[in-house]
Amino acid sequence: MIVSCVVRRVAACATVSLLFLPAPAAAAQAPRRGEPMPPQATAAIDPSVLHRSGTQVRLPPGAEAPPELSARSWLVADARSGDVLAAHDAHRRLPPASTLKALFALATLPRLAPDTLHTVEESELRGVGAGSSLVGVKEDVTYRVADLWLGVFLSSGNDAVRVLAGLNGGWEETVRQMRETARELGAHDTEVVSPDGYDAPGQVSSAYDLAVFGRAGLQNADFVRYCGTPYAKFPADGWSFGIRNTNRLLTGADGVARYPGLIGVKNGYTSGAGHTLIAAARQGGRTLVATVMNPREGGAYAVYEEARALLDWGFEAGRRARPVGSLLPHRTPVTPVTPSVPAATEAAVPVSARPGPQRAAAAAVDGDDTGSGAGMLLPLTFIGSACVAAATLWVVRRRVPR
Repeated sequence: MIVSCVVRRVAACATVSLLFLPAPAAAAQAPRRGEPMPPQATAAIDPSVLHRSGTQVRLPPGAEAPPELSARSWLVADARSGDVLAAHDAHRRLPPASTLKALFALATLPRLAPDTLHTVEESELRGVGAGSSLVGVKEDVTYRVADLWLGVFLSSGNDAVRVLAGLNGGWEETVRQMRETARELGAHDTEVVSPDGYDAPGQVSSAYDLAVFGRAGLQNADFVRYCGTPYAKFPADGWSFGIRNTNRLLTGADGVARYPGLIGVKNGYTSGAGHTLIAAARQGGRTLVATVMNPREGGAYAVYEEARALLDWGFEAGRRARPVGSLLPHRTPVTPVTPSVPAATEAAVPVSARPGPQRAAAAAVDGDDTGSGAGMLLPLTFIGSACVAAATLWVVRRRVPR
């Protein structure tokens, strides 16, 4: 009798209390995996799409597909928004060659004043890899830091990289800074061993990461000036000699036609990496960045023609493409989607039905859960406890006089 009375009063208290609880907020609808968000929210595009193998592109019916290239990996993106228009094996880790010098510049440029004068010592040129590209830095010659940067961007001079790295705190310190800069930019495929891009065990990057570096470089005025300089004079001992940018899309050398509106950035080649390129161009108020890694057909200059084809497509048919990814930074590396599982399957499962770890991860991505059913559990607990206490006290007070 006493128990049934207590139960009835607790239920009544809980019912009355629930009538005055605010209704839980509607759960935010997460985008389906691979489904692009509106342009103003493209950073929320599912980054795992670009981890899939093969070519990724989203086009309306009748739109021209991106060109078929021989490169192992490539990507083209809008440099302003970071929207990736199309890509092929975007996160495939490959040796980057001298395109890694773009990351070297991002990490080091802000730390060295361009007008600083420095007289090179013989010890600073030790360790340059055999067969490296050189601009011609000599010991006992005084250089401006700006001259050395021209040697890096135009001649891909590993000797200039050695001197600048020494001024920056040393080789290992520069490696550390480059790794840190890559992580800050969300470039998680890149492992830096040698700042000049010289082949080294474990040194890799990706078409995605190189595009991230190219886009970040376009926001630095010094970077843009150096990477877009076709010709310059390089100091010698009391005289100077001419150097030419090895990016043929910029200079039109060796039978490669100049690309209209090309801003520049960086090319590279090693025996291990093959030919690699980061190219940025501006046409009609739009700026695109394209990356090409290791073409397997077409000879030494195929990397330029394949980049040209990507840029042409991006400026024309690419206007109609819906983004398949974003160059904006993500906090952590992304685990590729298992090809055998449909991309939309996980997103279609309600968060409450997922296993514990996935549910926690979903909550972290969706952000604040204030107003959700879980958020109401604590107030209900207090209300129920109060009702039980009140009912118990009422029963005890009625039994004491008896």
